[in-house]
Amino acid sequence: MPVTHKPVALITGASSGMGKDMAIRLISAGYTVYGAARRVERMAEIVAAGGKAVSMDVTDDASMIATVDHIVADEGRIDVLVNNAGYGQYGAAEDVPIELGRRQMEVNLIGAARLTQLCLPHMRARKFGKILNITSMGGKFAMPLGSWYHASKFALEGFSDALRNEVRPFGIDVIVIEPGGVESEWSGIAAEEAARHSTTGAYANLVQGFRKALARQRRMSPPSVISDVILTALRARKPKTRYHRGMYSGPLLFLRRWLSDRMFDRLITAMVK
Repeated sequence: MPVTHKPVALITGASSGMGKDMAIRLISAGYTVYGAARRVERMAEIVAAGGKAVSMDVTDDASMIATVDHIVADEGRIDVLVNNAGYGQYGAAEDVPIELGRRQMEVNLIGAARLTQLCLPHMRARKFGKILNITSMGGKFAMPLGSWYHASKFALEGFSDALRNEVRPFGIDVIVIEPGGVESEWSGIAAEEAARHSTTGAYANLVQGFRKALARQRRMSPPSVISDVILTALRARKPKTRYHRGMYSGPLLFLRRWLSDRMFDRLITAMVK
């Protein structure tokens, strides 16, 4: 089994946005990076920067097993796992078909959990590892029309907390990254899904307000703000358990912590009118 001297990182959802930026930044920081996504053709920049692109679907167990086996066979280890793959299934809870809700949980939670299971034995064997779970400021509070998305992110936060205390004795850190507003395909997909499921009927006014709120938003933070904080966490001898970055994340997380549920509800409702 060959052994590389560079730290080895596996990043999911690397075909666009934050995942692609993370991959390129970690390559420049001296990591051997495997970018994983379904759309391999969209990871040409990662390959050009010196990384490796692998076809993987976080809802396909066989593809995840094959990816981990391939990396370990080629590099001898996996030091860093970044569970970044995910999307926002929006639409009123009453309207979103239950099979789409299940898929949201499968991609945003179960895929991350399964890939973690596959990487952990290799990390434990070396008594070292860093697992970074990309949740969201939406893993701490919920917006209307995002019930399934927020459920998946709240769940990933809880999964991370339990996991952190299980694997600490083996020299493995579990770190939660909570992005705020970051430039990506996310908001467009969320708006399209909300409109697709709830643009007519009882929740039509709510969808209209949600779409107006997205249109009013200022320019979002660049993906580099998340890559910056990931590098900060990876370089720290004792990383924090949580980091947040991106537009609105600081103020909204502060208010969620100190306002009552009803007061925060009024704030959130006003934002989508």
